[in-house]
Amino acid sequence: WRAQASNVTLYRDTARFVAERELEVAGERITAPLIVIAAGSRCTSPASIEGLDEAWSSGRVHNSDTIMRIDDVPRRLAIIGGGFIAAEFAHVFSAFGSQVTVVVRGDRMLRHEDEEISRRYTEAAGRDMTLLLGHATRRVETGEDGVRVHVSDSSGAERVVEADVLLVATGRRPNSDRLDVRAGGIALDEAGFVLVDAWQRTSVEGVYALGDVSSPWMLKHVANHEARVVQHNLLHPDAPITANHAAIPHAVFGHPQVASVGMTEAEALACGEQVAVAVQEYSTTAYGWAMEDTASCVKLVADRTTGLLLGGHIIGPQASTLIQPVIQAMATGLTVQQMARGQYWIHPALTEVVENALLSLGIDR
Repeated sequence: WRAQASNVTLYRDTARFVAERELEVAGERITAPLIVIAAGSRCTSPASIEGLDEAWSSGRVHNSDTIMRIDDVPRRLAIIGGGFIAAEFAHVFSAFGSQVTVVVRGDRMLRHEDEEISRRYTEAAGRDMTLLLGHATRRVETGEDGVRVHVSDSSGAERVVEADVLLVATGRRPNSDRLDVRAGGIALDEAGFVLVDAWQRTSVEGVYALGDVSSPWMLKHVANHEARVVQHNLLHPDAPITANHAAIPHAVFGHPQVASVGMTEAEALACGEQVAVAVQEYSTTAYGWAMEDTASCVKLVADRTTGLLLGGHIIGPQASTLIQPVIQAMATGLTVQQMARGQYWIHPALTEVVENALLSLGIDR
């Protein structure tokens, strides 16, 4: 539809900056007073793994982009990585019937989540698939019969994981280098993200950036918000608005679901906050009891001094939905008591687990 628009010229090629507000694409030079960089990010490939660079051409090694397009479900799938991409695809292919082995360098999956949530997720995932925790991937070999992934643990003991397909899920990086943005005078941080201010403006006047190329959160809902900010500021330069990057939530659509917003308990303690913490089991509510759920919980972290929530973390069914009232409270500045007692909580809905967690914090403000 972009190519059909009368006021849009679509170039199906890679653009590169050659000077401030000047691009080269398909052999042409393009200049404009206003430019928006929304070039996204791409999957990484660890250079430290011997043989991996050569293995990509075999058709048996994939990243999160290409594995969505394979024709058949592999009987055996190996995954390198322990973050949300690894967790989600491990769940998907395990549900499809694949024998999944996940090679995790750390001692648990989702290690950037609150430790309580990460621990519970790792325990749950270990019941559905093989987890090789504390293992580093040393070498990858491919052949007609599959993939051989050589790994070793902290003691140096080696083993080989044999699979039909290998998924490399070791993170993403911004595409700023492919645009050669430095040639356009645009500043980057050490990780390659385009530096922007609160108005999504780069270091060059008239050039804006949004999404994964400038946002370390690398979340679609954050990119959507930033796009609305950039659109407004382009159309209303005399009344610009700022992006709101407070209380940014995320979810992991694995099994079980995980959702989080704000600080973990460890982060709050490291900041010197007077912290109150509550962990509420789903099973303490009527709905959770009826589900016979024994593993899911809501964990809240709050400031005893102000009564404000600092973070919320949920693992279990509907986690990505249950987190929403916590996000709203943090975004609007509701105190624990205002949120817990300033509204009705439907009985016997599962949201009562959030209400009970709030009350369990023991904060009366």
